[in-house]
Amino acid sequence: MTAFALTLVLVAAVLHATWNLCAKRAGGGLPFVWMVGAIICVGYVPVVAGYWAWQHPTLPAGAAWWILGSGGLKTSYALFLQRGYRTGDFSLIYPLARGTGPLLSTLAAVALLGERPSALAMGGGLVIVAAIFFLTSGASAAGRIILKPSPRRAPSTERRVKDNAPYLGAVFYGVMSGVFIAAYTLWDRHGVAALGVPPLLYDAGTAFTQLALLTPFALRRRDEVVTEWREKKHWAFAVALLSPIAYVLVLTALRSTPVSYVAPAREVSIVIGAFLGARVLQEPDGRRRGWAAVAMAAGVIALALG
Repeated sequence: MTAFALTLVLVAAVLHATWNLCAKRAGGGLPFVWMVGAIICVGYVPVVAGYWAWQHPTLPAGAAWWILGSGGLKTSYALFLQRGYRTGDFSLIYPLARGTGPLLSTLAAVALLGERPSALAMGGGLVIVAAIFFLTSGASAAGRIILKPSPRRAPSTERRVKDNAPYLGAVFYGVMSGVFIAAYTLWDRHGVAALGVPPLLYDAGTAFTQLALLTPFALRRRDEVVTEWREKKHWAFAVALLSPIAYVLVLTALRSTPVSYVAPAREVSIVIGAFLGARVLQEPDGRRRGWAAVAMAAGVIALALG
């Protein structure tokens, strides 16, 4: 990886953790995601127009379908992520989502593409699994999943299972966010590298796709959209500004650098996110989650080097 590509990825990591912090503070759902998408698209109109007039780009065959697919994956990711932030701590959801993505990408490559990772990569995967287990208090969480209310169980046990349901739900949404991160990272690598779609046009196209997919649902919940705009528009503008910049930087790096280098370098944001959750939001278990985030980032780097 060149120094220029590494700089792009590290700056993107800081911006990514920051906009996720803003999204957590907003605590919104679909109306908030739609509002962010609308702001992004409005901002992209003059940018894309100026870029098109300046560069006169030509889109390769199949680019439109690839952009639509990326927009669908990122819409699902955004909805799962916001739901996770509404039900769980930032220092739990953010590292969980960012850490599981590379791990799942590797597992998919082994299962679907027949790749054989090295011992170092396998060790990195095990470190990530252990870090996730530690991050989510895995032993007690597994016990909560196994326990199910039954007529024979004591009321105190039933209450414990019920009380822990939001926590387990938050973990689920964090993991699912990681699933979609893995999917769109591999998908987008092909879009900008193999197909050669300009990163700015690629990201703009996925943004308009997301807006189109969410608009019918937002129209049915227009009263909520109005409320979100009145109360959370400052967070929406922050997310809408930082998110595209961060991902365009990543896409630019991907054009000249293999995803096996870019994806792990991005995961510095895991440590940044854990720090922000502990220091800025004053969330509990800051030290434990911080060490888990560091271990997770180390595991991701081992995956790449392997």
